Amino acid sequence: MRATVKDVARRAGVSPKTVSNVMNGIVPVSESTRLRVEQAMQELDYVPNLSARGLRNGRSGVIGLALPDLATPFSAELAHHVVEVAHTQGWSVQIEETGSDPHREQELMTRARANLIDGLILNPVVLDESAVKVGVSLPPVVLLGEVTQHLADRVYVDSFGAARDMTLALAKGGRRRIAVLGVNRGRRSSTAIHRTAGYEAAMESLGMAVDDDLLIRCGQWTSESAARALADYLDTHPVPEALFCFTDSLALGALNELWRRGLRVPEDVAVAGFDDIADGRFAVPPLTTVSFDKRAIASEAMRLLTERMSNRGRPQQVVELGYSVVERASTGS
Repeated sequence: MRATVKDVARRAGVSPKTVSNVMNGIVPVSESTRLRVEQAMQELDYVPNLSARGLRNGRSGVIGLALPDLATPFSAELAHHVVEVAHTQGWSVQIEETGSDPHREQELMTRARANLIDGLILNPVVLDESAVKVGVSLPPVVLLGEVTQHLADRVYVDSFGAARDMTLALAKGGRRRIAVLGVNRGRRSSTAIHRTAGYEAAMESLGMAVDDDLLIRCGQWTSESAARALADYLDTHPVPEALFCFTDSLALGALNELWRRGLRVPEDVAVAGFDDIADGRFAVPPLTTVSFDKRAIASEAMRLLTERMSNRGRPQQVVELGYSVVERASTGS
């Protein structure tokens, strides 16, 4: 016969309610209790009846994760951590790509409002067109990143401070012609705005006027677009002393274009990125970058989302996570 919640509870030495709490992920349980319950479920080959559970508690057992571009290594790493954290709490994850399109964001929030998913972790991009705005009925949603608002819970890393600190790190040793790759072209990416502002603040603190000729615009944050944007730039501008790319994927494209032109990194130009993806650590040379804990982003987002699903009326919570500048061989370290 198929094992039941009561069977799992007896095997784990807990109450059926505790088993439900472990599966639902709404009510926190201790790590030791969760491990006992999960071990009992495995030993009994217990499979939750999600349809029946949804009828009882009004939940589907599924949350949504919506990222701008699933083809990027950063999105893949972040999605991995969200799925892993959600799985430990008994949630399934439906992964979507918004293509940086606010209309897709609105469609996903409509699904959440219709209870097709129980909640949504969303990484909006465009500052002026976010789907989270006054007058919109919000489902349980947690935002990732730099789009600032006063309605939804949010988890973010200080892009302004990190970009400032990276620029100052690149200036060590007397470098002053520091270019940035990833500045907005067209739509107003909130991330690009914050990182550009951090770069400009650092240059001003060094006593350097911000030079528009050192701002390299790039419409898409992919390695291919970065290589193309840098090629166009170097066709008409001298090689900068350092290049700060707003993501590691941009930096990888830049490294390829510099290699194609016979330029040495870091001897001819130092290169740095942002995000600390695995590909950057194994690049040639290994990439200097801004690093932060992606697992912590996933854990905090899931914590805020489950709390919001339990208490829709509580005040907004904003969680800022730390970062560090990791210097590697691409800048001479």
